[in-house]
Amino acid sequence: MNGSMGVVRDTWLIFRHNVRIALRQKAGIVFGVLQPLLYLVLFGPLFATIGTWETLIPGLLVQVGLFSAGLSGFGIVFDAGAGVLDRLRVTPAHRVSLLLGRVLASSLTLLIQSIMLIAVGYAFGLRAALPGVLLALALMTLLGVSLAALSNAIALVMDPDAFAPVMSTAVVPLVLLSGAFLPMSMAPGWLDALSRLTPFRYVLEAIRELFVGHYATMTVVVGVAVTAVFSVVCVSVGTRVFNRENA
Repeated sequence: MNGSMGVVRDTWLIFRHNVRIALRQKAGIVFGVLQPLLYLVLFGPLFATIGTWETLIPGLLVQVGLFSAGLSGFGIVFDAGAGVLDRLRVTPAHRVSLLLGRVLASSLTLLIQSIMLIAVGYAFGLRAALPGVLLALALMTLLGVSLAALSNAIALVMDPDAFAPVMSTAVVPLVLLSGAFLPMSMAPGWLDALSRLTPFRYVLEAIRELFVGHYATMTVVVGVAVTAVFSVVCVSVGTRVFNRENA
C-alpha cells in the first residue's frame, strides 16, 4: 500500500514538474499544433467542398497526436544530454514514476492542443455535438498516453542522434495510413490492408463516428478497444524499458 502511494506521489511530482516546464514554453505548445492548424486553414475550405469538417478535424487530431505525443521522447534525449536524467536516477523517486509523470504531462499537452484545434474548427464550420467532442478528447488523451510511453521508451534505447530523423520519418506514413486526409477505402487493396495493421486507423474512425453523434456503434467500440489495448502494451513496454535503463 505504501509502495503504491509512493508511486502516485512521485508520479504527481514528476507530472507537475514537466507541466510547469511545458507551460513556460508556450511557444512549443503552439508550434506543436501549428502544422495541423495550417492544414485546417489552407486545406480545410477545399476539403469542405468534397467532405465535411467532421471528417477532416478528426484526421488533424490524429496528426497532432502522432507529432506531439509521438515525438515527446525528445524530452528524454535532451534531459539525457543535459545530465538531468542522471540526476533523477539517483533520487529516491520510483523508476516507473519517472516515466508516468512524463507521459501524463505529454498527454495534457496533447489535450490542450486538441482543444485548440477543435475550437478553430468550430470557427470554420465544425458542428460536432459536445458529448461526441468530449468523448473524442478522452480517446485522444488515452492515445497520447500510448504514444508518449512508446516514444520515451524508444528514446531511451535509440542513439540520441538517430531519434529525431527516424521518428520524424516514421510519423508521416503513419498519419497517411490512418486515413487522416483521404479514406483508405479509396486506396489499393494492399495499402488498405496495411492501414488496418496500425491502431491509428481505428482511433480515427471512432473519433469521426463520435463527431457525427454516433456513440454506440461497432466502429466506436472497436476504436476504444484498440486504443485501450495499445495503451496497455505501450505503457508496459515503456515501464519495462525505463526500469531496465534506469536500474
